[in-house]
Amino acid sequence: MKVSECMSDGVEICSPDDEIRSVARIMREMDLGAMPVGENDRLVGMITDRDIAIRAVGDSMGPETKVRRVMSSNPRWCYEDEEVEDVSAQMAEFKVRRLPVLNRQKRLVGMISLGDVALADRTVSGRALHEISERGGLHSQH
Repeated sequence: MKVSECMSDGVEICSPDDEIRSVARIMREMDLGAMPVGENDRLVGMITDRDIAIRAVGDSMGPETKVRRVMSSNPRWCYEDEEVEDVSAQMAEFKVRRLPVLNRQKRLVGMISLGDVALADRTVSGRALHEISERGGLHSQH
């Protein structure tokens, strides 16, 4: 199965110059754990609820802090025409639970989560979840 068949489309994005306060509100309203960060029509990072809590609040940064100060730069991503099994293996390798999905022109077209993978193939998602849950790894973009 291709990523495009199970990903979420219509993804909300934010700018590196947005305040984390406004991003947190959007994340709350839309029940999101992460948002892609775009600049000049390109994916430049990811910000997660964990980034806001651990990096910003944990370091006493205020709600006016810009996204660029707490986002994960150089995010992992996948292409919409990749196989779900391959993308699941990438999620496991990099210990991430969601990835932005790009088209071959490198434009953001969606997001794929471990939950999306589970709905497509429980066996594949089970292996990925097991590896993601092991200790160690980058611990960013979760």
